[in-house]
Amino acid sequence: MKKLIPLFLSLLLLASFKNEAGYKVGSAVANFKLKNIDGKMLSLGDHKDAKGIILVFTCNHCPVSKKYENRLIALDKKYKSLGYPVLAINSNDPKREPQDTYENMQKRMKEKKFTFPYLYDETQETARAFGASRTPQVYILQNTGGTFIVKYIGAIDDNGDEKSVKEKYAENAVNALISGKPVSPDFTKSIGCTIKWKKA
Repeated sequence: MKKLIPLFLSLLLLASFKNEAGYKVGSAVANFKLKNIDGKMLSLGDHKDAKGIILVFTCNHCPVSKKYENRLIALDKKYKSLGYPVLAINSNDPKREPQDTYENMQKRMKEKKFTFPYLYDETQETARAFGASRTPQVYILQNTGGTFIVKYIGAIDDNGDEKSVKEKYAENAVNALISGKPVSPDFTKSIGCTIKWKKA
């Protein structure tokens, strides 16, 4: 029994860090394919002609995510024509959060008139690959010779209240990439709801 205690503690510690792994700034992103709200499968590779991607982990139920929906639409409207479209992903387990079912994603899209794909990460493998932990959490990717490289990770801006925003982190990152300048800061802390992981 005594031998099992250290093993149990090690596994518990490992579990507590399960979302700490994942892509970092400078990482190359592996291709993924997820179901869009229109029923079609969409992959990162389908965006080979884009200069980059504004990839956001979000969801239906989170109050913080809801506050950013209009800002995501505005980001897509502003940067899609410049080669940086928005790509949204919901990775929440609908058994833990019923508002985040695929059907409710479709309803939310119609209500808000999303101009960007809203993908369902049913297995949560994409969220784990990225190391995503919250909603909303943004990853700015740059297409470098057909490989998407992470250039920024974190918050979309510095305030949930849109009228009080002083630093537009995601916009600043994309503007820097378009101008050929380094992204600074390239990492900020995401503030929002935790991703609802499937229970083992």
